[in-house]
Amino acid sequence: MAKTTGAQRPPREITGRMVLIAICCFFLVIFTVNFIMARFAITTFAGVETESSYRAGQQFAQERAAAERQGNLHWNVDVQITSSGGETRVVDVTINDAEGKPLTGLVADGRFAHPTVKSKDVVLDLEPQGNGHYVAKIDAMPGQWVLEVDFMKGADRVYRSRNRIYLP
Repeated sequence: MAKTTGAQRPPREITGRMVLIAICCFFLVIFTVNFIMARFAITTFAGVETESSYRAGQQFAQERAAAERQGNLHWNVDVQITSSGGETRVVDVTINDAEGKPLTGLVADGRFAHPTVKSKDVVLDLEPQGNGHYVAKIDAMPGQWVLEVDFMKGADRVYRSRNRIYLP
């Protein structure tokens, strides 16, 4: 025969008050987590990519027309990136026409654009070497980048090369 050590308690009843407290605690946890996540989202990335989205929308038609003109040129841009160790890199850019002849008389402006943080962008000081050849030295961290090189004739952009690049 089994011994009992005292009176056994009856099972606890689930009352309306217990259900109300459980539901309130559940939603309190949900609201707290949502608040914390929203706070981190707002303070870590503002979400602003352009100064004025209205102006960017107005310039869209102009950019589209420039892209069509550029596509009709069939120019070729070759980019070579070498590293001599560390974060210092040499960017070597060559531009040729549709027949493979080097293009001269252009001014090249470039930058390594960070995909998510505009403040990390690195401006390229591309020096002309002749025969459509340009060289720049930069300090850029390893990772994903977008290399943008604009070729200008006077004040007009005649060609834009845009390439996603991974720097080891």
